[in-house]
Amino acid sequence: MNKNIATEVAKALLEIKAVFLSPSEPFTWASGIKSPIYCDNRLTLAYPSTRGLIENSIASTIKEYFGDCEGVMGTSTAGIPHAAIVSEILDLPMGYVRGGAKSHGRQNQIEGFQVKGKKVVVVEDLISTGGSCLEVVEALRDAGAVVLGIVSIFTYEMAKGITRLQEANITNISLSNFTTLTEVACEHGYITPKEKIMVTAFQKNPQDPSWLDL
Repeated sequence: MNKNIATEVAKALLEIKAVFLSPSEPFTWASGIKSPIYCDNRLTLAYPSTRGLIENSIASTIKEYFGDCEGVMGTSTAGIPHAAIVSEILDLPMGYVRGGAKSHGRQNQIEGFQVKGKKVVVVEDLISTGGSCLEVVEALRDAGAVVLGIVSIFTYEMAKGITRLQEANITNISLSNFTTLTEVACEHGYITPKEKIMVTAFQKNPQDPSWLDL
């Protein structure tokens, strides 16, 4: 990913607090893990300038890396609005993938664009361990789509997520990433150099709470 885009997106996410760093008062994830970082990219939809930066960056990334894309598929639910806007920019069909098939009606899991035999790109807001986006990729492949790759807004760059994507033979291009964000956050005073060390230690091993004692 372009370093300038990664930096600009990181700045924007920090400014609107879509990504929030709090090493001294960590967040507790659903898994029980104590985390110094919290990400809610849904907030980007509320800020037109940030939203424009993100959607145009996703569109340009698809053009650069996945030029033969025939459809844009959002992940449910966070990826749907981004996929819709990007598909408008690129003038491509759009659809989305549910977390599971509906229990009524046509019992669809994939809505919108009919993906069988088509080359598609998945639009995701956040990559952590990779589990949810890989479920989307699997559903699309089962439906006969050729999944060219994933374009996401942000990645934690966690080893587990990177490994799982590699094993599934799927490429993810993130607009920004953990490394860039922590550099920008430290440079602009969101965190101190000591807190940057703490946050980086967490990212390398989220299961080890010893970063709290640094």
